Amino acid sequence: MANKKGTTRWWLQSTMALLLTGSGLSMAIDAGMERLQGHSWVLYGTAALVVFNSGLCLLVDAGQRRPKKN
Repeated sequence: MANKKGTTRWWLQSTMALLLTGSGLSMAIDAGMERLQGHSWVLYGTAALVVFNSGLCLLVDAGQRRPKKN
């Protein structure tokens, strides 16, 4: 039972990590486009980096917590 709980946690954490990483990258590209158009972009770009880095941190942690094969 404990192995199934660990596998479920790993699956959810790695999925969330990939979603956050992709979203943060898309937000950063969008902030760059806002900058090129002369609009306000600093807060949006900062939030994009926070989301992107959160995704990377979760991805690394999920890799360390991956259940071992029997």
